[in-house]
Amino acid sequence: MPDARSPIRHHPVLYRRNPEQGRARFFSMMIERDLFGTIRLVRNWGFVGSKGQEKVEIFPDEAKAAVALQTWAETLRRKGYTDL
Repeated sequence: MPDARSPIRHHPVLYRRNPEQGRARFFSMMIERDLFGTIRLVRNWGFVGSKGQEKVEIFPDEAKAAVALQTWAETLRRKGYTDL
């Protein structure tokens, strides 16, 4: 019987400071499996110190969710975000 827990443990948190505006932003991503076995990519972003916004995407398998997570991370790093 396959393990019901996700073997993927990715949870990158990215950060970007804008000294001119005196603001800092964050972007957090996590792959998770809900109680029904659905694979979800949860993205959370906003200004540091705020609750931010959240978006959830559903994927058919963990491999496709991992590719989407890596794509988001690479895009944000090109925009100046760095890993925490």
